[in-house]
Amino acid sequence: MTLPVQQSEAADGRSGLTEAEQVELTVAAVAPGGHCVARVNGQVVFVRHALPGERVVAEVTEVHRGFVRADAVRVLEPSADRVEPPCPYARPGRCGGCDLQHVAVPAQLRWKTDVVREQLIRLGGLDEAGCDALDVRVEALPGGPLGWRSRVRYAVDAAGRAGLLKHRSHEVVPVDRCLIAHPAIQDRPVLTSSGTRWPDDDAVEVVASTGGDVTVTASTAGRTRRVSGPERVRERAAGRDWLLPASSFWQVHPAAADTLVAAVLELTGPGPGERAWDLYGGAGLFAAALAERVGESGRVTLVEAAGDGVAAARENLRDVAQVEVVAARVETALARRRITGPVDVVVLDPPRSGAGARVVRDVVAAGPRAVAYVACDPAAFARDLRVFTDLGWRLAALRGYDLFPMTQHVELVGLLLPT
Repeated sequence: MTLPVQQSEAADGRSGLTEAEQVELTVAAVAPGGHCVARVNGQVVFVRHALPGERVVAEVTEVHRGFVRADAVRVLEPSADRVEPPCPYARPGRCGGCDLQHVAVPAQLRWKTDVVREQLIRLGGLDEAGCDALDVRVEALPGGPLGWRSRVRYAVDAAGRAGLLKHRSHEVVPVDRCLIAHPAIQDRPVLTSSGTRWPDDDAVEVVASTGGDVTVTASTAGRTRRVSGPERVRERAAGRDWLLPASSFWQVHPAAADTLVAAVLELTGPGPGERAWDLYGGAGLFAAALAERVGESGRVTLVEAAGDGVAAARENLRDVAQVEVVAARVETALARRRITGPVDVVVLDPPRSGAGARVVRDVVAAGPRAVAYVACDPAAFARDLRVFTDLGWRLAALRGYDLFPMTQHVELVGLLLPT
């Protein structure tokens, strides 16, 4: 494209752009990480706070070999999908928690759909026709784009003020309210606007459970103290009540747990007498749902490495005799045959880095009829999909959910079947 500001490439391979420099450019497609892609004399520029097709003035925030990062600080030709961010802190140089507040909500879903498709094609080995056949799209959850986040961790600055971090920075931005936080979290006197300071703490976390509990904890140098609320909170999901430490992992959107469980059950269709594995099982959300479907004649094996997750699973599923909880890393449990086949259904819910080739190979070797892969990172999912495909499996269905409105994050549930 023709740019009004011409830049030459330096001898070390960097672009002629320098940090804090402003350049006028036209934004192209969306990219993972909440960016859009632009180019300056062939140099890739990842631009935040922009939309595809916009003409903007972008300020360079980082210069790397091969690419630069920038923020759109002035919009010359706005997209029809641009809106005024509802939060005053969702701006260049301020809070980095929300990536897409400047994007209309329907366009946010299209944005995330485009990212998923791009990763499936670039990393997963699919083509456009394959994505079309799967009807790849991201769906909204009930509740709207604000007031959904049930777990918020605030950083504390040197003045004792609680706030949120700038994008790709340790700098704290003091805020008077976080609009994506659950209303019960917004109402807690944690932030500076309430007159509260945290001079002896590094971070403050507030949890608002689906069971109605609200707990505030503060931490310093790895030591955590409870400020208010119960030590253990109640959650309601998969037709069961759950009791777990406030610090334990749980989905941050109130509708997420039931949404993911419904997708896994619908896609895999577990039946009476079947055997199932819940790998990276946490407190046992999927294991509980699987156990109800396979019945007393079936068997569910949950594998989890985190001690608090293992303890929560054993306590919350103690009434479900057909569930066995194995305390181990998934890689170790599979390699050392702490869990063995035959198995009919496998649920993979790995961390953001993905399951990895070793786990995928061992799962395929166990011979399940179906694998449900729950992914919070499209790139990691796509890389693991490539391994499944190389082993003769196929992606038969894919669901995308907007569990994190206003941010660039998206959750996927894929159904993998042997061909």
